Amino acid sequence: MSGAAALIYQVLWLRILGLVFGVTTYAATTVLASFMGGLAVGSVLAGKIADRVRNPLRWFAGAEALVGVTALLSPVLLDALHRVYRVVYVSLPDVAGAVTLARFACSFAVLLIPTALMGSTLPLVLKSSLFRETTLGSRAALLYATNTAGALLGTLAAGLVLLATIGINGSFRLAAALNLIVAVTSAWGATLIDPAGRHASQPSGVPVVPAPATTRQRLVLFVFAISGFASLAFEVIWFRALVLFAAPTSYAFTLMIAAVLAGIAAGSYLVAPLMARRADWFATLAWLEVAIACAAVASFAGLSKTYLLSRWIDPGLPAAGATQLGSLIVATLIAVFPTCVLLGIAFPIGLDLWTSGDSGPARGSRHAGERIGVFYALNLAGAIVGAPAAGFLLLPWLGSPGALVAIAATVLLSGLVLVVELARTRRVLAVLVAIAALGVFGLSAVSMRHPIDAIVANRFPGDQPWIREEGVQTTVTIHRRAQPDGPPIRIMYLNGAHQAQDSSRVVWLHRMIGILPAALHPDAREALVIGLGGGATAGALSRMPGVTIEVVELSASVARASRYFAHVNYDVLHQGNVKLVADDGRNHLLLNDRQYDVITADAIQPHFAGAANLYSAEYFRLVRRALREGGVVCQWISGGPETQYKLMMRTFLSVFPDATLWANATLLVGTKHPLRLERARFERALRQPTLKSALADVGIDSFEKLLALYTAGPEEMRRFVRDGPVLTDDRPLIEYFLMFPDRDRRANLTDLAGDVSRLVAQ
Repeated sequence: MSGAAALIYQVLWLRILGLVFGVTTYAATTVLASFMGGLAVGSVLAGKIADRVRNPLRWFAGAEALVGVTALLSPVLLDALHRVYRVVYVSLPDVAGAVTLARFACSFAVLLIPTALMGSTLPLVLKSSLFRETTLGSRAALLYATNTAGALLGTLAAGLVLLATIGINGSFRLAAALNLIVAVTSAWGATLIDPAGRHASQPSGVPVVPAPATTRQRLVLFVFAISGFASLAFEVIWFRALVLFAAPTSYAFTLMIAAVLAGIAAGSYLVAPLMARRADWFATLAWLEVAIACAAVASFAGLSKTYLLSRWIDPGLPAAGATQLGSLIVATLIAVFPTCVLLGIAFPIGLDLWTSGDSGPARGSRHAGERIGVFYALNLAGAIVGAPAAGFLLLPWLGSPGALVAIAATVLLSGLVLVVELARTRRVLAVLVAIAALGVFGLSAVSMRHPIDAIVANRFPGDQPWIREEGVQTTVTIHRRAQPDGPPIRIMYLNGAHQAQDSSRVVWLHRMIGILPAALHPDAREALVIGLGGGATAGALSRMPGVTIEVVELSASVARASRYFAHVNYDVLHQGNVKLVADDGRNHLLLNDRQYDVITADAIQPHFAGAANLYSAEYFRLVRRALREGGVVCQWISGGPETQYKLMMRTFLSVFPDATLWANATLLVGTKHPLRLERARFERALRQPTLKSALADVGIDSFEKLLALYTAGPEEMRRFVRDGPVLTDDRPLIEYFLMFPDRDRRANLTDLAGDVSRLVAQ
């Protein structure tokens, strides 16, 4: 239950802090580092305490109760952090890293107490398990496996059900209730232990003097610092490749994290009954580390055939545009699960070797708490470094295969360090294992095929991969698809999800998203475009005379890729009236007081992970705040399932009650006051050659053509959507599409027909 609560909190904190700091990789990594940093601090402090108290289980109960209380208060503190961060941001110097440092300081300040309390629980509960005459290893394996299994359940619950049903605040209350149940149960259990008798952990007041660490123990500690580094780095690399098997949805990321936790739990459960036996566990750990390196570097080898296997398991899986999760589940079992099982086996073995060494549990138990705390803290410290090293450095520099080989090589070297130490007593075996490991590792690395190539070939038959860049924020690929009656079309995919193409139909829609709000505004001067994509939206808007444009795009890779669509985006990033801002769109609105005449956004698929941040009522309120009087905002609304379509429309109407619907019911237009159009003013403006050309590119060459784009007004839309839920930050319903009705049909738009003459000023 403690593990389940901890992972629920992690999911919730990452989502809330993403709203404060944005959903960039830098912001997410900063939050994760502060989370793990708190765990490490708590682990070290609790390790020292655990050896000095009579009843660690009672302290564990107190820590769990405080975790529940402080975590329950964290939404209030995080809400205050919104305002504090906004004040701090304005005063930050224009120095590289200043924003990242501020984000870390703010998130660490809020998360330090609850995460430190969480970090304290492992040393305390493991120390309390020593009151019987058994080895630490078997109990550590069992407890670690069970805690990880609980974390698996918490991940699945939060990622698949809780956020969509009871929301963020309800999930906080549920997780806090779990902590309090654990606290009460543990406090009761602590009363069953007689601290004055033979079950005492350590007599009160007796100083604990740890035995000097042996050479082997120091090597084990070093190996597990490397292991922490590699485990988080592997996750980053695996996730970047695995997300290509399905759309990058919240479900996909939940299942990938679940596969990691399931493997670790399974490994620890497997080794638990064996740890009580006498064996050369140091040699076992050496073989395991070598095997982890070889399994990790081989994890990409099977991915090229995984998509075909998943199609055999799930024949209904389409060749392109797949949103089903069957292929992802198969891929994670092949690529992630085996390595994580080995990691799960290794952790309790390493913990036992570092804590007890060759002295056995009787001698080692006197200083077990402190050593448990140090071991866990260094493992976490490695993890803090591993995620940014993989995401910020290795993936952009080496690509997925190169990054995987580099990280796996560090694990291999750490394993060979153990083998070298082992060679002092078992030289022949050590040499044979080293040769075999290097051979298997080398062959796997040399024969590795980039999984993107194989996935593209199976998922997008007929596409010819052309451009690929694995950047810090996302993997961008551009394909060319042959057409029977013209040149091949170019298609941009972000993390395997369609984002843009240069076909006439798609280009018209993206241009309309930029042009329509400017055409409806009587005198637009400043515009904001959230998301660059292929650049057609911002490019079309850049042609409107007298308009200066800010384009907010969080991925530098997308900005570089947009030049391959210069023929349809008017080479937008080289236009003198366009400024590119590298940031998260919502974060830009939160932290800036600038106002605009036009605000629009490149089309973002609503069911993708994090997309709810740009469809919620809170987001639309930020947009409204940034809109000048008389300003116009345009929001793409997909013609998807009826529940999703009505949810987006109802949410938009809750903030813009005078909204109108345009372009075959695909574009919502919001204004602070009822929209009014003046024929004479529009026709005078149309005499400008530049404006006339820009509007003609989307088929608007007269006032009648503009009016013909109108679909419905606010009254018709309110009758259509009726009363119902709206999308909020607390309940990001739109990302959890599996919660929608099984037979949810496409929205029937026949009732959405309004009288456009009401908009025309007489």
